[in-house]
Amino acid sequence: MDFSQIKAFAFDIDGVMTDGGILALADGDLLRTFDAKDSFAIRMATMNGYPVGIITGGSSESIRKRFAYCGVLPEDVFLHSRNKLTDFHKFCEKYGLRAEEVMFFGDDIPDIGVMKECGISVAPSDACEEVLEIADIVSPNPGGKQVIRHMFKKVMSAQGRWVFHDDVYAAKF
Repeated sequence: MDFSQIKAFAFDIDGVMTDGGILALADGDLLRTFDAKDSFAIRMATMNGYPVGIITGGSSESIRKRFAYCGVLPEDVFLHSRNKLTDFHKFCEKYGLRAEEVMFFGDDIPDIGVMKECGISVAPSDACEEVLEIADIVSPNPGGKQVIRHMFKKVMSAQGRWVFHDDVYAAKF
C-alpha cells in the first residue's frame, strides 16, 4: 500500500479508539476508555504537522477535551455527526486536502461513505461485516487496542516523519 499521499488522518471514536463499550452516567454523560498508546500516536501526528480529525456520532464534550490534550483542534472534532461524509468534506476543505490524501478509520455502517471516498480506509479487526468488506486495510487489532497507533506509525514511518521532538513535545503538551 502506498502511504506517500497521506497528509492527514481522521477517525470515528466508538469501536475504533475504544472497544465500543460505553458507561452511561446518571447525568447523561458517557464514559469511554482510550488506549494511551493510541493517544500518543495522535500526539506524534499533531506534533509532526498532520491534521487530525474526529468524526463521531457521540456527543459527549469529554471527547473534545480528551483529544485537545492530544493536539487535536476543537473545531476538528465533529460531535453528534449524522452525516459523516459532510463533516469529512468540511475537514478536508479546512486544510485544502483532497479526500484521497486522508486516511480514515471506521468500524460501522455510518462510516462507510467516508471509507469509500477517502484515500485509504482502515477498519479494526472486529468492525462490522459491511465495513470489513470495503476497508482497504483491516488492522490485526480490534477497536480500542492500538488500531490508531499501528497505522499512524506505519504511515509516518514510511514518510520519515515518525520522529519524537523533545522540545516540541514539552512546549505543546
